[in-house]
Amino acid sequence: MSKVMSKAGTRLPLIDGVEKVTGAAQFTADLPARDALVGRILRSPVAHGEIVRLGASKALALEGVRAVVTGADCAHTYGILPIAMNEYPLARDKVRYRGEPVAAVAAIDAATAERALALIELEIREFPAYFTADAALADDAALIHDDKPGNLERHVHDSFGDVAAGFAEADLVSEETFLCAEVTHAMMEPHAALADYDREHDRLTLHTVSQVPYYVHLMLARCLEMEASRIRVIKPFVGGGFGARTETLNFELIVALLARRANGKVMMTLSREETFLTHRGRPQTDVRLKLGMTRDGRLTAADCEVTQRGGAYAGYGIVTILYAGALLHGLYDIPATHYEGRRVYANLPPCGAMRGHGTVDMRHAFECLLDRMARELNLDPFAVRRRNLLTAPMRTLNDLMVNSYGLDECLERVEQASGWVKRKGKLPPGRGLGLACSHYVSGAAKAVHRTGEPHAVVTLKLDFDAGVTAITVALAVAEVLGIDVGRVRVVANDSAVTPKDNGAYSSRVTFMVGNAAIEAAKNLREILIEAAAGKLDAPAAEIDCIGETFRVDGGAQSELSFAEVTAAALVDTGTITTKGTFTCPPEAQGGKHRGGAVGSTMGFSYAAQVVEVSVDEDLGTIRVEKVWAAHDCGFAINPLAVEGQVQGSVWMGMGQALSEETRFADGLPVHASMLDYGVPTIAESPDIHVDIVESIDPLGPFGAKEAGEGALSGFPPAMVNAVADAIGLDVNVLPVTPDRLVEALTQKRRADKRQAAKAAKVAVS
Repeated sequence: MSKVMSKAGTRLPLIDGVEKVTGAAQFTADLPARDALVGRILRSPVAHGEIVRLGASKALALEGVRAVVTGADCAHTYGILPIAMNEYPLARDKVRYRGEPVAAVAAIDAATAERALALIELEIREFPAYFTADAALADDAALIHDDKPGNLERHVHDSFGDVAAGFAEADLVSEETFLCAEVTHAMMEPHAALADYDREHDRLTLHTVSQVPYYVHLMLARCLEMEASRIRVIKPFVGGGFGARTETLNFELIVALLARRANGKVMMTLSREETFLTHRGRPQTDVRLKLGMTRDGRLTAADCEVTQRGGAYAGYGIVTILYAGALLHGLYDIPATHYEGRRVYANLPPCGAMRGHGTVDMRHAFECLLDRMARELNLDPFAVRRRNLLTAPMRTLNDLMVNSYGLDECLERVEQASGWVKRKGKLPPGRGLGLACSHYVSGAAKAVHRTGEPHAVVTLKLDFDAGVTAITVALAVAEVLGIDVGRVRVVANDSAVTPKDNGAYSSRVTFMVGNAAIEAAKNLREILIEAAAGKLDAPAAEIDCIGETFRVDGGAQSELSFAEVTAAALVDTGTITTKGTFTCPPEAQGGKHRGGAVGSTMGFSYAAQVVEVSVDEDLGTIRVEKVWAAHDCGFAINPLAVEGQVQGSVWMGMGQALSEETRFADGLPVHASMLDYGVPTIAESPDIHVDIVESIDPLGPFGAKEAGEGALSGFPPAMVNAVADAIGLDVNVLPVTPDRLVEALTQKRRADKRQAAKAAKVAVS
C-alpha cells in the first residue's frame, strides 16, 4: 500500500495549538464547578517538628464547612517509586518542611474555608531544621527520616574502567568544583484538581493537572483504599509541567479525601505560592569534577562527586542521583569513570524530576571544565569534542545502548551557522562565543512500576463517520493510514476511555507512544485494505491508496474513497477498534550493576549549542545575543514542533543560567511569586536559530527520538564558556547573577594585582 501523501516530516501546527492560543482550551480550574465545594489546605508554619495537637472540632462546627481531613484520615504513604514511598498526603505525627500540608477543609466558599483553617488548633514541638546538605549530613544532625541514617536518601558508587591508569596516561589533569542553585518549573498554570465522589456507588472521578494520570490512579487507590475500577482520572489541558507533575502530588490526594468525606464535589486551586511550595524542582547540586586529557584533546578518565539537596521527601531522588552518574556516558567516549553521588534530605520542599533531571548540572560542570582544559592545551573547543565522539552502534562502559548518533553533524551545523572559525576570538571587547554539547534519553527503558505490561498502548476507533479516533497520537496514525490529519480526532488521558499509558516524562511519548500508534494504525490499515479488496474484487496485495483513494495498483478504472472503504469495513462488524503496543527490547534495558537500569533508553538525542553574549563588566550584566542550536532528534515527525521544543529548552536553560534560583529564609521560599522568581521575559530572550539533525534511529517511530529535553543542559555551560571568552573570567556558580559576576570580577582583579605585584618584586630582586 504505497501513498503519495506524507504527513510525518511536514511542518504542521499542533493539534491542540489553536485552542491554547485562543483561550478556548479548558484547563482544570476552568471546568464547570458551580456546585463544587472549595478546598483549602492548612500548612505547617515550621520546618521540622512533632505534631503535639491537631484539633478540628471548631472548624467543623463553622457554618458552611462540609469536611475536614487530617493525617489521621490516610494511613498510607505515597510516592513515585515503590521502594521510596515515604510521604503522606497530610503530615502524620511529624512535619518536615514549612508549608507541608497538615489539614484541609472543604466549605461552601473560599472565605468560609479560610475562616475554618484559622479555627484549626495546631501545636508543634519544633526540632532542629537543616536547610543545607552540609548541615543535614553533620554527625550531630537529627534524623529527618528515622530509617535514613545520616539523612542520606541514596549513596551511589560506580566505577567503570581503570580510572587511575587513565589519569596516569593524561598530559593534563584538571579538577574544579561547581555549584548549581535549586530551580523550579515556573509553569504558567498553577496546580488545580476537581474531585467528585459518589457514595451510593463508591465511585471517584478526579480531573487534575497531572502529567502521569496512571500513577495518580495508582496512588488514589492506595491512599483511599479503593478498588481501582471505581476510580476515574481525567487529564484536561495542562498549562505546562516540565516535570512538576510527573509524580502524584499531595493536593491531588487531599482533594479526593475531602470529596469522599463531604460525599460530593470539591475544587482545589492552589495559589502561585502554594504551587511553589509543592515544588518538585531541580535540586541544589554541588559537583566536584576531575578530568584527564591528552595533549591532542582525548579524554582519558573522569572522576566525579555529586551532592544533591533533595528536600524533605524521596520523590524521584534515587533516579535523579543515579542519572547524574549514568549519563556521564552516552555523549563522549570516556575510557574510565568513577562516580560518587549523594542524595541528601533537608527540611525544604521536596525536589523532583524537573526537565532533563539528573543531567543538567552534571553536564554543565563537564562542558565548562572541558572548555577550560582545551584552552590550557591551546586546542579549539570543537576539535576537543570531535576527538571524543562515539561511533554508533555501540554500548557504553556502563552498558547503555547507542544505536544512532548525530553529534558530529550537530557540531558541524552550529560551527558553520555561528561563523565560529571566522569570529571566535575576534569579537569586540566584552563579547564572546561559547560551545557546549548535551544529550538525553528517549524514555526510560524500564518503567517506574515494573508490572510486565507494555510501556505504551494506543487504540484506534473507526466508525460510521469515517473519522479515526486516535487514543492518543495523531500524526503517526495519519502517516501510516495515508489520511489527512484533520480526519484524526485525539482523545488522551481519561482512564475510563483510554488505555493505560505511563505518562509524559523522560521524553518517552514520541518514542514509545509513537511506536504503539504506528502498530495500531498498521493493524487498522490491514482491515481497510481487505475491505477495499473485497469491493474492488482484487487481491489485497494489489490494493493501493493514494490521497485517501483506494484503487487496484496501476489502474484507475475503479476506485473507492476512504469513506466508502470505511463503510465496507463496517459491514457485519460495526465500530472497528485496533490496538498497538510498545515494549522496550531487553537489549535497551541497561547493565546488571546496581542502578544499571537508570539511564538506559532505546535512543539518545544529541545536541550542540553556540551561545553569543555581551557582558557589561561595570554592571555585571550578561546579555544573550544569539543562540545557534542543532538537535539530533532522529527523524523529525513534525519539524515545527521540534523547533518549538528546542527553543523552549534553550529558553529554560537560559533561566537557570542567568537568573532563576529558589532561595529560602528559615525554610520559607523568598521568591514565591512570578514577580520575585527570576524567569526571563521576552525582553531577555535572544534569537534562537534551530537546526534539525536527523540521524534516523533504527528503533524509533519512523526513526524519531526525543526533542523535548536534550537541548536544555547545553545552554548554561555554553553561556558560561561565552562569558569566559568575552571577559576572561571562569564562573563556577549558577545562576550568574550581576552581583555574583561583579564579586567574581572584583576577586579576579585583586588576584591579578597581587600576582603583578609579586612578579614586579621578583623582577626587582
